[in-house]
Amino acid sequence: LLDLTVSNPTRAGIRYPSEQLASALTPPRDLVYEPDPRGLAAARDAVAHYYAGRGVGVDRDRVVLTASTSEAYALLFKVLADPGDEVLVPVPSYPLFEHLARAECVAPVPYRLEGDAAWRIDCADVLAAVTERTRALVVVSPNNPTGSVLTERELTDLVSICRMHGLAIVCDEVFADYIHASSPSHVASVAAEAGVLTFTLNGLSKIAGLPYVKLGWIVANGPREILAEALERLEFAADLYLSVATPVQHALPPLLALAPEIQIEIRERLARNRTWLDARFGAEGAIRALKAEGGWYALVRVPRVVADERLAVELVERDGVLAHPGYFFGFERAEVLVVSLLTEPVAFRAGIERILAGVHRHL
Repeated sequence: LLDLTVSNPTRAGIRYPSEQLASALTPPRDLVYEPDPRGLAAARDAVAHYYAGRGVGVDRDRVVLTASTSEAYALLFKVLADPGDEVLVPVPSYPLFEHLARAECVAPVPYRLEGDAAWRIDCADVLAAVTERTRALVVVSPNNPTGSVLTERELTDLVSICRMHGLAIVCDEVFADYIHASSPSHVASVAAEAGVLTFTLNGLSKIAGLPYVKLGWIVANGPREILAEALERLEFAADLYLSVATPVQHALPPLLALAPEIQIEIRERLARNRTWLDARFGAEGAIRALKAEGGWYALVRVPRVVADERLAVELVERDGVLAHPGYFFGFERAEVLVVSLLTEPVAFRAGIERILAGVHRHL
């Protein structure tokens, strides 16, 4: 079975600087437990330094460490919403928000990304989805799996909507270091936005390809008075859990320093598979790979000859290749397969060829 859904870089044949990682993860001998709800100062300084490298000024006092972006969402939904309130979430996108929101007794309300080439945010649909119970707007940039990156125009429009209705923006930027079609119109990071209350999420899982280390963060920003109140509430919620392990916090500065070296390996893998995929489908009229601006995934558009779930199951049973059916991610039309560009190149190419063979049986 060729698995074209692999999203774990530690299982995808990516080379890591093992000795340096081992050294970074070895706790100091004089390690003591000094709990801080927002995280150790040195670790938050490292996060601020990471953003400085991207041209975004971040004060460590606006940083809250979490064990993951999933925990960050949970904390923010607690802080921003009461049971029965609503948060707006993008569709198509990663099938996580519905479960995280409902786990906090919050209702997820979808808004659409338009088109199969650029996948731009439909701001009119966002505005139409807002009700008196709406508390926050979730944005993912680059989006998973469309690869679309938030633009300055989109952010301006969303800030206007959020200011009008008193909403916070929660922006997931875990794939922000993997943009392969950059544009001056792209937003470098929502962490720089202070016009409305914003919370920017990221972490080591994608930045350094280290999902097992379990460290993420929230960067808060916004108008001074409301930001101070939000940080107080967020600190209280984080204090209930104190979930980030002390050794991992001490390891954060050296791990972030190693991240560029690890990213080179991952970017080369993504680029290699993406380049081959685009070239392979250049001659295919009925089947094509949709363009993407970033992320770890690719969308394969296939003819609407059979339902996507049926096709995905058939590809496993008859062709020995695993790909995600589009409905997993909320695609309304049933002719999208989602494949991971992290897959080892030989397996990736063989798997795509099997997908082609499986689809052509129906043509």
